[in-house]
Amino acid sequence: MRLAYDRGVQVLDEAEWRRRTAMHEARVDSATTAHLARRRDHRKHPVEDFLFTYYSFKPAQLRRWHPGAGVGLSGGAGSPHGEWRFYAVEDDVVGVDGEAFTAARGDTLRFVRDLLVRTAGRPARFGCFGLHEWAMVYRLDPSDVRHAGWPLRLGASGTDAVVESHQVACSHFDAYRFFTPEAAPLNALTPTRESQPALEQPGCLHAGMDLYKWAHKLVPAVSSELVMDCFELARDIRALDMRAAPYDLRELGYEPVRIETPEGKAEYAAAQRSFSVRGQALRTRLVDAIDAVLPHAVTSWADGSSPGRGLGSRRGQSAST
Repeated sequence: MRLAYDRGVQVLDEAEWRRRTAMHEARVDSATTAHLARRRDHRKHPVEDFLFTYYSFKPAQLRRWHPGAGVGLSGGAGSPHGEWRFYAVEDDVVGVDGEAFTAARGDTLRFVRDLLVRTAGRPARFGCFGLHEWAMVYRLDPSDVRHAGWPLRLGASGTDAVVESHQVACSHFDAYRFFTPEAAPLNALTPTRESQPALEQPGCLHAGMDLYKWAHKLVPAVSSELVMDCFELARDIRALDMRAAPYDLRELGYEPVRIETPEGKAEYAAAQRSFSVRGQALRTRLVDAIDAVLPHAVTSWADGSSPGRGLGSRRGQSAST
């Protein structure tokens, strides 16, 4: 049976899955209405539009409710899911076809699981202070910076001085790759796409935001509730990211986190710690979702980490080290 899973299938009756669908649609509408209005009016927001422009998941895709692997919907004939990719219907129950999904996305499932487990197993670091955003504008003409419509809070020379007076220590490749040519050699690390599983750590804001990317890439095996929980973490992290950035966004209601001061550093690190806790819980849930559709995903982790309950284990068996 293509809907069979090692952990069994939870079947929702029609009233329940329709209720969950409506709740999810309302949640997504609340999160996307302002962005869609700006898009219609050809307006941009440097903070709130990021999740819709940097990541590839469109609001309409986000709004489509998926129960996740291992959950069936009774009354399959009345559900649109039966017409969607990676779903199958058996005895009037529709659910994610784990066999088809694994055949098509097995490499992605294994890569993401490896990355999540390795990341979760490392100690979080809280000493970067968001300097990646400063390194992205280091020694640039103000007209060339990404958000050129917004002033640099300390001006160009003041921004450069902050970079030069700190040790930049960014571990995330997708932040580091946007450093200016002059800033890249100042970083303590040289992240690459290949080294991402070896460097990513749970204190990194971008690693936390990317949980949304991994969640939406694994739809429909990952439930929409989990995707939205990752979305909301990414949204909250993005706000801190830009409050600690060199831009002055007070006109938009974003009070700066002045990371060039001891007080600002302490504020940033405290927020980082909170986001790290939320991110670790979501990593556990994402790995559990992957294991529901890819039961034999457990592999050996080079760093010998023991990431905790739910990560690196399957049905009571620990990942080999």
